Formats: sequence, C-alpha cells, structure tokens
Amino acid sequence: MSRKIIAILRGVKPNEVEGICEEILAAGINSIEVPLNSPEPFDSIATIAKAFGDKALIGAGTVLTTENVQRVKDAGGELIVSPDCCVPVIQKTKELGMQSYPGVLTPTECFAALRAGADGLKIFPGNVIGVDGLKAYRAVLPKETEVYAVGGAGPDNFAEWIAAGASGFGIGSGIYKAGMTAAEVRAKADAIVAAYDEVVS
Repeated sequence: MSRKIIAILRGVKPNEVEGICEEILAAGINSIEVPLNSPEPFDSIATIAKAFGDKALIGAGTVLTTENVQRVKDAGGELIVSPDCCVPVIQKTKELGMQSYPGVLTPTECFAALRAGADGLKIFPGNVIGVDGLKAYRAVLPKETEVYAVGGAGPDNFAEWIAAGASGFGIGSGIYKAGMTAAEVRAKADAIVAAYDEVVS
C-alpha cells in the first residue's frame, strides 16, 4: 500500500538520515522530503536517494529556486515541494521529469500552480485554510487534483481533512524534530500510519 503521506525531515543531518529513513519506510511511509533549510540537505538527499530511491519517492522541501531544483535532481531526488507557488520552479521541476507539489494558500495560487504543470497542491499552512476552506476549494478545483494538507493536519484529525477533500498529508514535526533518534521517529511513524489506515481503509 502506498500511503499518501510525505515525511518532512526538517533539520535532519546527513550522518543520521539513512537510519531515520529506514525506520520511516519500515513503518509504511514511502515519500520523504528533506527541506533545503536543513544542514547539508543535498548530501542527505543523495544518501537516501542512493539507499532507497528504488522503493521510495525522495526529494526536497522548501525549494525556492530553479537552481535548487537542478541540484536536487543531480543528487538523485525526484520530488520538489515548495512553501509557495513559484511558476519557474514548477516548470523546471516538470522539465526535469520530477514531481511538483507547490505550496498554495488561495484559489488564485491553486490554479496558477495547476496551469504551470504541478502534479498536486500543498495546502500550506493547512491550519490557516482549515477544513472549511478546503471544502470550498474542492468545489472549484478539478476533481482529480491531488491536495496535500500540511500544517495543522495529523493523526487526530486525518478523518476531518479527508472528509473535506484532502488527498494526503505532509507531516513535519509530528514525525521528526531535529535531534530525535531513529527509534523515536519509528514510534511516531507507526502511530501516523495506524491512524491513516484506520481512516482510509
């Protein structure tokens, strides 16, 4: 089962990222992003892309420039997630054959991202838009649009978000905070997967 959950490892270091990702994958989450404001993010991406790229979607978050899209690709990443709707970043991502999930907050940004070729949308911050806002967006977005809720979405409210039209979730501090051990991450990942499966199955 490929769950629509992206694990966001903000602050992870290259010397710990492989062990942490191994536990996340074992728990049943197979999409992982390393935000570019983490320590030596391209080294971390290269490490996990080499180790797990054949069985997981690996990429970067907080991608703000076309140059960084290229660097993620060169490191072996295949996923680009941004906090904003930057058309050149989306277009570069698709030009390189990668998956694009830009951050959006308004209907205008949603449609701008889709017109630029985005594979899906990252509703961010999710707690600002809320489930009622997402319901309103869903009334006008193309039915097939993938929408990931990021920020304010977690195991305690997966059901509400999915009922409102969320396709999946990006989970940051709910799964990893800088300094956490691989075992601690595994416990959180197991809880997230159990809650997700209960709602989705």
